[in-house]
Amino acid sequence: MPLALKLAILMLFLLGTTYVHFRGNIRHRLKRQLTDHSTIMAPYNLFVYWRSAAPNTPMQDVDQFPDLKLLRDNWQVIRDEAQALYGQGMIRPSDGTNDLAFNSFFRKGWTRFYLKWYRDYLPSALEQCPRTVELLKQTPSVKAAMFTVLQPGSVLGQHRDPFAGSLRYHLGLVTPNSDDCRIFVDGNMYSWRDGKDVMFDETYIHWAENNTDQYRIILFCDIERPLKGAIARAVNRGFARVAVAAAASRNMPGEKLGAMNHVFAYIYSIRRLGKWMKAKSEPAYYLIKYCLVAALVYWIVK
Repeated sequence: MPLALKLAILMLFLLGTTYVHFRGNIRHRLKRQLTDHSTIMAPYNLFVYWRSAAPNTPMQDVDQFPDLKLLRDNWQVIRDEAQALYGQGMIRPSDGTNDLAFNSFFRKGWTRFYLKWYRDYLPSALEQCPRTVELLKQTPSVKAAMFTVLQPGSVLGQHRDPFAGSLRYHLGLVTPNSDDCRIFVDGNMYSWRDGKDVMFDETYIHWAENNTDQYRIILFCDIERPLKGAIARAVNRGFARVAVAAAASRNMPGEKLGAMNHVFAYIYSIRRLGKWMKAKSEPAYYLIKYCLVAALVYWIVK
């Protein structure tokens, strides 16, 4: 690869990382940002932000997607199927290290039941939630959907989602209806309510907590971000159908896993080693981590 091209790629990553880091009012510490997955996705996300037809704000207007009204109007139908699943213990963590997107949340009191992940509806969802699936099939802006539970006392720490090609939609189903069960998006607070919905840009730093004695269930969806121009929309849909779909997880043994989750268990074993090393010696951990980053940069530009 020519040196000029390598330098151009490196500059694109630096530009993207700088933009992502300073976007919004809340930001990670620099050493976390450098190795965060939002840095890996920064060049692609720069393109999405540039072509976005949605406002560059943390909180979004749900009404820009008229098809979501069908979900809101039928929230009680959706709630009944979600409650039945919860009662059967089916809204739960993954059955192994095979949920790249949300693995870190499981130990914090967050669980899920997938309905759809970008290309496919899960067989267990078709069987257990036929009415919800039928409503989702009539809602074309929804690219991924799941039921998620946040248990009493749970806290999800600050994080960004890596993919800017979607916006995040939450529809309250069974909630404490209290300001003590809430999410913050770039410092903007929203508390979930039964039958009420909210949309936000998940690539801003956000975090959530349930400081009540009641669990919370919502319908959690990825909505295709509106982009300017047919080419930009085609690129984003193609990227989602290939790269994001590769992170597909499962509800039940035997259901299809995306390619990225087939290798996630091996990657996570390396991460466990890193956590062990960090616990033994944090300075040594960061020295090795930054040496690896420096080696990668050197490999790109040499």
